[in-house]
Amino acid sequence: MDKLINYRNVIKKILTEHDYLANRSAQKKYETCLIFDETHDHYLWMSVDWVNKKRINNTNIHIRIKNEKIYIEEDWTEEGIATELLTEGVSKDDIVLAFHDPETRKYTDFAVA
Repeated sequence: MDKLINYRNVIKKILTEHDYLANRSAQKKYETCLIFDETHDHYLWMSVDWVNKKRINNTNIHIRIKNEKIYIEEDWTEEGIATELLTEGVSKDDIVLAFHDPETRKYTDFAVA
């Protein structure tokens, strides 16, 4: 299977699992949204709702594919999406922790860019 197609499928699988688990929880507080833009290779899992007349709009996970690598732009999960990507067979060389600045990335075990 083509590398990009595989990456898209893995990302969608992981985000869908997070959404499923969040929606079956008895402690669920917010409506969740999955956004898969395969044209521009952006994948998001968000929480949206109204609480006490205040709008809640949080990006829990934002991943994009750029230059055939997976850029983790936002990750508010406990275990970390990078760990899940590794479990799915994605190489550390193809994962960029983009929520860190480029200088800090060189100190991680993952790709700089």
